[in-house]
Amino acid sequence: MATKITDRSVLNNGVEMPWLGLGVWKAKEGNETVAVRSAIEAGYRSVDTAAVYGNEEGVAEGIRQAGIDRDQLFITTKVWNADQGYESTLKAFDVSMKKLKLDTLDLYLVHWPVKDKFVDTWKALEKLYRDGYVRAIGVSNFHIHHLEELRKHSEITPVVNQVEYHPLLTQRELHAYCKDRAIQLEAWSPLMQGNLDHPLLVELGQKYGKSPAQIVIRWDLQNGVVTIPKSITPARIEQNADVFDFALSAEDVDKISALNENKRFGPDPDNFDF
Repeated sequence: MATKITDRSVLNNGVEMPWLGLGVWKAKEGNETVAVRSAIEAGYRSVDTAAVYGNEEGVAEGIRQAGIDRDQLFITTKVWNADQGYESTLKAFDVSMKKLKLDTLDLYLVHWPVKDKFVDTWKALEKLYRDGYVRAIGVSNFHIHHLEELRKHSEITPVVNQVEYHPLLTQRELHAYCKDRAIQLEAWSPLMQGNLDHPLLVELGQKYGKSPAQIVIRWDLQNGVVTIPKSITPARIEQNADVFDFALSAEDVDKISALNENKRFGPDPDNFDF
């Protein structure tokens, strides 16, 4: 269980990934620079972006302004659906790396399981990994059946599956499947796009002297899920990281898990307009 912001999950290829990171989805031009710099100054060492977010250059600028050694950081980006396929993924990777101003990427993800394309996309990621351009490769928004299809045609097991995960969408079967295969589950939209007014989360916040957001982030960590809450506000970024001085009781973890409604705030990977 993570007890400090510097704690890391050991992925199935031995690479270490911070349990807590900054997500920059929908961070507008310029905002991501401030957010990344503020997060690094607050102790974060992981930043998660994607080609489709349109802010890889801003992330690079935030890293530059923070002035921290590259080897202390863990940077993730993703190949977008329109670029999927073998050769097109390799080209898209080059574009992302130029924007991020990096020689080596820590984690590259297949953003969505595009039918008839994600297997070839994965083969491109395997090449990038073998050639040393990426330290780890994984997927995002993959259901069990997508992972099973990938397993039939791949040589390398994904290190991460980044999915929508929060108290209203606990994805228990997928979580168990990934755990059994040493695939680290990672939560996007862990704070339910700000829908944190559930009475239980408010009650537990009062009990532990924390905000509902901090309760949810702590719940993620105690469930062994890497989490990347998104914020562009320096004070909120710091607050989201202030979750290592307390632990939820096992009973309270179970209470939060029982809130599950299989409710999504984002698209279902099986019904996504690719």
